[in-house]
Amino acid sequence: MEYAKMLAIAEELDAYAERFEEAWRVEIGPAGPVLAMSCPSTRHHGTAHRIREQLDAQLPTTRPGYVCAGGPGIEHPALGRMRRPDAVVIPEHALDEEGFAVDAAAVLGVIEIVPPSGPANAHHEKLAEYPAMGIAHYLIVDPRTGTIEAHSEPSKAGDSRKEPYIYGDVVPFGPWRVETAGFRRYGKAGDSTA
Repeated sequence: MEYAKMLAIAEELDAYAERFEEAWRVEIGPAGPVLAMSCPSTRHHGTAHRIREQLDAQLPTTRPGYVCAGGPGIEHPALGRMRRPDAVVIPEHALDEEGFAVDAAAVLGVIEIVPPSGPANAHHEKLAEYPAMGIAHYLIVDPRTGTIEAHSEPSKAGDSRKEPYIYGDVVPFGPWRVETAGFRRYGKAGDSTA
């Protein structure tokens, strides 16, 4: 199916999902448009918030005009993919554009936080798709295990260089640094290292 048709279906699914009380997200993966329930925990949101704050503080000096935003999808029509990561580093003006998603060519970095229910989506499909989209830097943060993977140097083959870190480390992420000492693991009462 061509991307324009998949995007039209995704937009209809997104409009339909707005009627529900729960949080739903629409993405376009290898099998086409997918509507999935999204139930991130408060710690999931807290981790995303901490990362966005840190990157937003660094972006004015490293990439003026860019922000770390939560919510917008990223698309690569040639690959037939549209994903909604937990946070993206994009030009601020992209948040004012019409459309359903930001062009992947404008994205400098992506942050995915593994949900409490499991890593299948974040660790398998997206690990191949972000490098293929040409996204230079992406983080996979796993609050279940207190680990982080920093990916860089994407190739067209769908792989990249991967550096492992643990909570408490200062994680290099492109020209930025992410301090993880304040991150909290799922199911651990107040202790970031437990």
